[in-house]
Amino acid sequence: MLITVYLVDDHRILREGLRILLELKGDIRVVGEAEDGRKALDGILKAKPDVVLMDITMPELNGIDATQNIMLKLPGTKVIILSVHSDSEHIYRAFQAGAKGYLLKESAGDEVVKAVHAVYQDRQYISQKLSDALPLSYARQRQERSPFELLSAREREVLQLTVQGATSAVIAGKLALSPKTVDTYRSRLMEKLGVQNLPELVRFAIKHGLTPPE
Repeated sequence: MLITVYLVDDHRILREGLRILLELKGDIRVVGEAEDGRKALDGILKAKPDVVLMDITMPELNGIDATQNIMLKLPGTKVIILSVHSDSEHIYRAFQAGAKGYLLKESAGDEVVKAVHAVYQDRQYISQKLSDALPLSYARQRQERSPFELLSAREREVLQLTVQGATSAVIAGKLALSPKTVDTYRSRLMEKLGVQNLPELVRFAIKHGLTPPE
């Protein structure tokens, strides 16, 4: 049976490499790709792939929030997070959002095909380098509430676009809100996170993989 896959990563070379690797297998076909989470949502809703390979740190909409949106609209699609982040917070947030697999980019070449087959068969897949340490770190993360759990989905969107340099007017246009409402969301999320200014907010976003360091 043919497995359809959609690729989401902001690095074109990585997407091209994944496409070649996957399509060398006769039972996998890449049906689309996108460089950010917001474009990915549109493409995935149209393509309705079996499996999505999703990066975390991307412009416009990060991979974890994109995954949560996919699960709400296409619960039958399986998402594999493909990330450089190996810490328990990112793993916890990924599975909490509904991901079925979690792969480290450094091992993706060896494991990506195996992971695609596993999640297609409704089995969870975790990078071999992470699987031994995961039970302890995952349990610890459940006890130590992630800061992102304090934020609503809309507040996370405003946070990401803010740290990418978008003005309130630009954010309002993207999210179909008024600039005043955007300002309210920003003030609320900064209060929840205990940050006082934009530089602190940017540092928070980088630390938690919401935006890449410059």
